[in-house]
Amino acid sequence: MYSMFETIILGIVQGITEFIPVSSSGHLVITQFFFAGASNHLFIEFLDIGTTIALFVYFRKRIWSIVKDVFIEKNFTLFRNIMITALPAGIIGYLMSDILNSSWFFASLVVVTISIGLVGIIMVVLEKIPKASSTNPDKLSPQRALAIGIAQIFALIPGVSRSGSTIIAGRLSGLSAADAAQYSFLAALPIMSGVMLKLFLGSSERAYLMEHLSVIVLSNVFAFIAGMVAVGFMMRYLSKHSLALFGWYRIALSAVLAVVILLQ
Repeated sequence: MYSMFETIILGIVQGITEFIPVSSSGHLVITQFFFAGASNHLFIEFLDIGTTIALFVYFRKRIWSIVKDVFIEKNFTLFRNIMITALPAGIIGYLMSDILNSSWFFASLVVVTISIGLVGIIMVVLEKIPKASSTNPDKLSPQRALAIGIAQIFALIPGVSRSGSTIIAGRLSGLSAADAAQYSFLAALPIMSGVMLKLFLGSSERAYLMEHLSVIVLSNVFAFIAGMVAVGFMMRYLSKHSLALFGWYRIALSAVLAVVILLQ
């Protein structure tokens, strides 16, 4: 297993890259590759606990307003849209879990390198692509919510980035960058909660948790702290800027990884 230093680094990497659209899975595969020469997918799944809690804490007021909308105001629009967006990736992730968790797919540096580069290019040119008429998350149509959900399926590929894919789709669906980010993070909650539930219900997962409890707890503490900082940064940054900066970073990282692969 990992040393205390490696555990802390992995937690920080998870917390930052889960919400900054550079791909948490891709960066964790890269980091684990340099630490151990291989990727541990189950450990990466357990790192979702800290960032899921960070989302619930950061958006607690917004979540409470959605709860009041549903049960008091009888306004189901935003809740309906979030569930529509979450459904496609949730279904595909469940049905194809064996393939998605396989080492040849999830832990492949080649897959990560290609995904990081391609999505980076999209981010750079995004503002020049024609978009749907302007709207906001509370008025998003079911069709546009589904389109964002379909885009989220691609985030099952390591290196794509869940937040990146849904923010891109949100922008194309007429949301502002800041609204697309908030909607992306809210739409992540059902899926991330489902992943947590699966981890605690599975017998092999529970056995893994008990065997590596101290390492998992420590990494998630740092994932939570880094996640709180990262989500706050993203909400402030995208209120004034586009995704282009992250796109250029992804392109540069993809180029470096390609060189590393070719020199192996």
